[in-house]
Amino acid sequence: MEVAWCCQSRLHGGVPRSVHPFTLPAASVRRKLQPLQCSASHQWCPSTEQRPPWRLGPPSSSVARLSACLARRPLAVARATSAPALEQRAANLEDMLKEKGECGVGLIASLKHDKSHKIIAQALQALGCMEHRGACSADKKSGDGSGLMAQIPWDILLKEFPDVQPESTGVGMIFLPNDDKLAEEGKQIVEEVVKAEGQCKVVGWREVPVVKEVVARMAKATEPRIWQVLIHHEEGVTGDELERELFILRKLMEKEKNRRIAEASEHAGPVASDSGAELADFYICTLSNRQIVYKGMLQAEALGEYYADLKNSDYQTAFAVYHRRFSTNTNPKWPLAQPMRVLGHNGEINTIQGNLNWVSSREHSLKAPVWNGREEELLPLCNYQESDSANLDHLAEFLISSGTEACQSLMALVPEAFNNHPDLVKYYPKVREFYEYYEGLQEGWDGPALVVFSDGNKIGARLDRNGLRPARYWRTNDDMVYVASEVGVLGDVVDNAPNVIAKGRLGPGQMVCADLEAGTFKENIEIAKEVADREPFGKWIDEESRRLSSIADGSFTTETLLSAADALKLQSGNGMSQEDSAMVIEQMAQAGAEPTYCMGDDIPLPVLSDKPHPLFSYFKQRFAQVTNPPIDSLREGLVMSLEMRLGKRGNLLQPGPDAYSQVLLATPVLLESEMEAIKSNSGLPTQTFGLHYDSGREGAMADALGALCSDVEAAVSKGCDIVVLSDKLKGKPDANRPPIPTLLAVGAVHHHLIRKGLRTNTSLVAETAQCYNTHALCLLIGYGAHAVCPYLAFETCRQWRNSQRTKGMMESGKIAEVSIEDAQRNLKTALEKGTLKIMSKMGISLLGCYHGAQIFEIYGLSKEVVDLAFNGSVSRIGGCSLNDLQREAEAFWAKAFPEQNMKKLEDYGFIQSRPKGEIHANNQQMSKLLHKAIGLGGKPGSGQEAYAAYEKHFANGPIIVLRDCLELVPAGEPVPIEEVQSAGDIMTRFCTGGMSLGAISRETHETIAIAMNRINGKSNSGEGGEDPVRWEHLGDVDKEGNSPTFPHLKGLKEGDTASSRIKQVASGRFGVTPQFVVNADQLEIKIAQGAKPGEGGQLPGKKVSPYIANLRRSKPGVPLISPPPHHDIYSIEDLAQLIYDLHQVAPQAKVSVKLVAQAGIGTVASGVAKANADIIQISGHDGGTGASPVSSIKHAGGPMEMGIAETHQSLVRNELREGVVLRVDGGMRTGRDVLVTAALGGDEYGFGTVSMIATGCIMARVCHTNNCPVGVASQREELRARFPGTPGDLVNYFHFVAEEIRQGLSKLGLRSLDELVGRTDLLRQLPDPLAKTDGLDLSFLTTFVGEVGSAADRIKQEVHSNGPVFDDEVLADPEVKEAIEQGKDITREYELYNVDRAAFGRVGGAVARVHGDRDFPAKLQFNLKGTGGQSFGCFLVDGIHLRLEGEANDYVGKSMAGGEIVIVPPEGLTCPPPETSLVGNTCLYGATGGRLFVHGRAGERFAVRNSFAEAVVEGAGDHCCEYMTGGAVVSLGMVGRNVAAGMTGGLAYIYDQEDDFPAKVNSEIVSIQRIATRAGQAQLRELMEAHVKHTGSPLAQGMLDDWQGTLEHIWQIVPPSEANTPQASPIAEAMQGSQEAEDHHHDMENAVLAQREQNRELVAAGGR
Repeated sequence: MEVAWCCQSRLHGGVPRSVHPFTLPAASVRRKLQPLQCSASHQWCPSTEQRPPWRLGPPSSSVARLSACLARRPLAVARATSAPALEQRAANLEDMLKEKGECGVGLIASLKHDKSHKIIAQALQALGCMEHRGACSADKKSGDGSGLMAQIPWDILLKEFPDVQPESTGVGMIFLPNDDKLAEEGKQIVEEVVKAEGQCKVVGWREVPVVKEVVARMAKATEPRIWQVLIHHEEGVTGDELERELFILRKLMEKEKNRRIAEASEHAGPVASDSGAELADFYICTLSNRQIVYKGMLQAEALGEYYADLKNSDYQTAFAVYHRRFSTNTNPKWPLAQPMRVLGHNGEINTIQGNLNWVSSREHSLKAPVWNGREEELLPLCNYQESDSANLDHLAEFLISSGTEACQSLMALVPEAFNNHPDLVKYYPKVREFYEYYEGLQEGWDGPALVVFSDGNKIGARLDRNGLRPARYWRTNDDMVYVASEVGVLGDVVDNAPNVIAKGRLGPGQMVCADLEAGTFKENIEIAKEVADREPFGKWIDEESRRLSSIADGSFTTETLLSAADALKLQSGNGMSQEDSAMVIEQMAQAGAEPTYCMGDDIPLPVLSDKPHPLFSYFKQRFAQVTNPPIDSLREGLVMSLEMRLGKRGNLLQPGPDAYSQVLLATPVLLESEMEAIKSNSGLPTQTFGLHYDSGREGAMADALGALCSDVEAAVSKGCDIVVLSDKLKGKPDANRPPIPTLLAVGAVHHHLIRKGLRTNTSLVAETAQCYNTHALCLLIGYGAHAVCPYLAFETCRQWRNSQRTKGMMESGKIAEVSIEDAQRNLKTALEKGTLKIMSKMGISLLGCYHGAQIFEIYGLSKEVVDLAFNGSVSRIGGCSLNDLQREAEAFWAKAFPEQNMKKLEDYGFIQSRPKGEIHANNQQMSKLLHKAIGLGGKPGSGQEAYAAYEKHFANGPIIVLRDCLELVPAGEPVPIEEVQSAGDIMTRFCTGGMSLGAISRETHETIAIAMNRINGKSNSGEGGEDPVRWEHLGDVDKEGNSPTFPHLKGLKEGDTASSRIKQVASGRFGVTPQFVVNADQLEIKIAQGAKPGEGGQLPGKKVSPYIANLRRSKPGVPLISPPPHHDIYSIEDLAQLIYDLHQVAPQAKVSVKLVAQAGIGTVASGVAKANADIIQISGHDGGTGASPVSSIKHAGGPMEMGIAETHQSLVRNELREGVVLRVDGGMRTGRDVLVTAALGGDEYGFGTVSMIATGCIMARVCHTNNCPVGVASQREELRARFPGTPGDLVNYFHFVAEEIRQGLSKLGLRSLDELVGRTDLLRQLPDPLAKTDGLDLSFLTTFVGEVGSAADRIKQEVHSNGPVFDDEVLADPEVKEAIEQGKDITREYELYNVDRAAFGRVGGAVARVHGDRDFPAKLQFNLKGTGGQSFGCFLVDGIHLRLEGEANDYVGKSMAGGEIVIVPPEGLTCPPPETSLVGNTCLYGATGGRLFVHGRAGERFAVRNSFAEAVVEGAGDHCCEYMTGGAVVSLGMVGRNVAAGMTGGLAYIYDQEDDFPAKVNSEIVSIQRIATRAGQAQLRELMEAHVKHTGSPLAQGMLDDWQGTLEHIWQIVPPSEANTPQASPIAEAMQGSQEAEDHHHDMENAVLAQREQNRELVAAGGR
């Protein structure tokens, strides 16, 4: 049978063009397929009207209809890993960045252990219904991977091997190289290892029957030959002992393969055939007596078609685990498909590099009696060249094989957030002792993860500590258990409802497990109790560890230890500048928080600078984007922890009372008194090593490092448990003995001990003068330090507090009074908070997991340095050698010994622009030159000559950015300027940055938009919505250029429009309504911001004017919080869903995704392209911001040039480049910038800060204070009145830039930008060495990957389509169409399936396009049965009413602006609604209106960022009402932890049956009270009565019947903005309607807000 798979779109599943054994009844086919557009190629391709079924025999009507529904969906490849390394060394981030993946997973199990083929069929069906969670390759057919794990198909095997004894025989599923010779060698390896082992024999080989025609082009290139091998144990060993023997055999086979590869590589290069196959392709999927995996680079539906066994009714199993993969890269290798050998993993391990380093360090000490001394034969345990999922699987498999029970293994590896957990304390307190004990043995594998696991006897699922992946489960009365990433995957939600006896979800850190031997199904509490009761973990903790507080009193030094002059010398010699002291340390000492600044980082990278920089500055913090989310360390601090431990780790395989002896630290920041206590009284062998060395010759520092590493190795070998690396002097500083940079020393020792296998035998503590900011602290921890004593930072605090200047300012009231102890306490607090924020950027919760994870990338250090001290980190541009660093360190040290006495620290101008300091690209001279050229304020400009002076300013200036080190080489003879693309055409490629109205003034925002529309470019709304008046074209402009529509603007013209063609969808979702979305030409999903990637923002209340509050659907004066993550984007498939949602509601708008440059962005961008984005924007680290922590501005993100180069190269190599437009921004200022960016691969070009300068900004750099002197970035009316700019000013600037580009193209011999895009072969690195080093290597930027198509063609492409969708059927109904257009009532009924994603979003958009969000006069009633797919009811508007009988997945009611959603259980379901999970996570995200009634429970983050929607549910998970700014939420059942975190508006009513609700509230902002007013009671009662009316809820009716009793259990959550409303305040209720009440309301609100603002962290302030 020939089967050709076609893809409708990148995410929507495909259809086999073949005739299936039976035809679906015509009546059951509710939707016929149309020709579908492949969004990868944007060409139409045909498909059929029929689908292959997933069940044998005639399907039920619901399954048949589901089959027809699925026929609309699409199909999709993974990056190969090379051969595992034979040498034990640090994990290499460069290799890890090549592959990231997300997925959908699930399991099915029979508790009766009844084997059937139905389980296989159901698993395949469920897999097919989650196709949208996977992806396709560039060929639009090859899947990224799908697989199924089940029991061994003995009934099939026994027909071919009738004499086999199943009880003592293992079956291997083996991928062999697709080459006769290499395949035979693979078999030979198996045979020889089995023979050598002696106890087993190979019974036979079976070629697995497959249908090769199913495999598409890209997957076929690496398709293996697939065989099964049967291995019998001669001594009849069975059970766990047999599994261990098979595990040993597999490990020996893998080692033999690697040995042969290494041996052959030494002599003749890689072992490869003419076909491209390699011996490395030999891969053992599973070798087990209990379970087997069928998998491949296939789409979900293709898996069952490919493997004939899976369609064979003789294949009987009692369980199945299934997995569909979405890979961000597209070079397929079949082993990457899942399930692995034990696990199916949906998520990403953020700490993988550190995890692998720690495994490598400790694996030689792991011993267990069951291995009989053979542990060394099993090493290495992990392989850094494999995926995070594969390595987690390796360790889990090893733990289970070593005798650790499966649930206990997963609890140790993926620990729950056990601190601040009321339910844990209440229901299973002893499990806290389990987790605390295991922290001493095993660091967590941290990150968003749903792990489905099986050891053949126990099958279960585990969710990460923050609940960042969806997981639903249900159980039926025939003792079947199901777990899946989505509900509805079997299409029987309604039909099977009477058989369902339980429905639930996995919450954060929770687990379920089916024990097939015992026939039991256990939920989280029962599992946790069982594991925690196995051993006396609490007793062991008391015996084996002690807290630092027990040996140190934690006292602060109360007097300065140095004279002011000596302190100044030490500060200067260790690189501290005036900015570090005055702007950073003093600010932290005063406020307990990092300082905030603005405008971005516009100084050179340290390697490009001629100024000395601390070594820390050569590193950039990595951050989460797309494949995993950052965490809000402020609002979700309950999952965060800074705890660390000192002392060696014990044997993970043998926990016991003497496994380890450790000192527990609450924080890694040590006071000087604590440092001394550790040295003298820790009870652990401790040794201090000095870091000063004898200078005066080249190579001295390298020699000193070598000696240091050797000395530490010797001490650790002799039992030193704590190594202190100290640059603290005992006497006066010696000019000839500078310190080795502490980071260099820590990294070198850390990696030396890893190489020697000694790292887990000791702890590293840094006692250093060089750590005085959060970036430095995190670097030291990230590269191995367990704790840091920043003694000079504390001394600087004391010096500041005791100075006469400070005392005078405190006495005069200019700054608050702070004691010397509090100053140091504040510094410590600020360092700790900053550390949490940096960890959370990467989505890491535990410092113990962040420790050693090396989550940084390097810009400007040589390979020599990286290999020595930072092995495994990404460093792509070379740079400073050890000798270069020695010169830089000695240059700093020399500053401690000036010829004249020092009076103050040197000001290097790294943060603020200084006349003699570091060069800033955006400076006042530059702005003056630009203003003169363009004629700011509508004045006559000075013309081309003045712009030439602006060009010359940059051309003759110092090197600032990487592109300044490149030159463009002509492609040919110069072209006459008349033949070059016109300036008008070029300007259509220009865009401005996403600057929000709020961060900048209305005048600036609208002026920029008008200017961009004049040149047919694109402005960006930024976050915060847009006034509908801006969508109209002006027709009332007078001769002076004034308009009553925009009276605050000048220089207007008839026909101008202030609409932003790009409308932004950011994490706060402020102002994102259906009407806003359907009025966009493009929609930008802002994943990260260049100036603060991985962080959220906060618009201070003083900037939230009534006008801005109205646009953002909030309240004036109330701070607005933008979360660090989009709470509907925790993974790549979630991003794909949001792209789908936006294409759904606004099919006319292209969708762009904004990313920030960092290593690995090419891999992420490949995933984004496969997720169906139209445009990918790459932003550099130097982007501007209204406000951001200094450490974020200076130390996060990468250069734009690196980002666009990697992205372009990756997309070209993966055949994805022609499907997306690449837009680039990051410090664009001149035409030359555009030319170089085009050569690097950019199609469109963004101008951010410079566009503000062109409208009047003078670079005062006070944006974060609301005091911009020219009204560009202020909301103060008197300052806004000074705004000088006109649209014509910006138009003039862009004309100059376009003409400069034309001149450049002419000289290059090119006629258009299209001819330059991607031409890196025209780029050359300038030969001149830098001031610091001659080691810079920009070959990464100049790598040419081949010709690409026309950028103009990419830009003109049609909007990527979702393909035919459910809403199309609704809107194709003539009566529905008429009802929308004419405002008529109508009622319709439909069936829904989980693949019907974003259902009714397009209907909402159609109504909004005609009537807006709130003005539809009629009622569209849709009565539905079945399962709501993701984003059910998104973007609804008033007048649309949905009633669903069934259940729904994540994101119900996302961004709804009106209307009504009612969800009730299917008829016949007997589960109590308060115990039944009926909707998923993140419902009502960004809702601005409407109502939701759910007759059941909701998942995590219910009503997150809700603005004005009202809802009633019967229970919810953690983080309910998070970031809410308006509306009302009622929960009639239990809720989880962290309720109302970041909630600034609206009211919530929570029924507290267990009397434990107060402990679950995040009280940072809100207060709770019993309902105190009639208005509050009335609001609650009305919502509950509506709930009863719509759902018939007996629970709500019973509460209404016992109203007074109900009120005794209701808590009202009240944020400050609601404190004086009639619903919350008796006084306000009594005075309602009077002027006195209004005045009182404002007074009370302002007082409460002022108090809250004082206590709130200003560090979170953002420029959004």
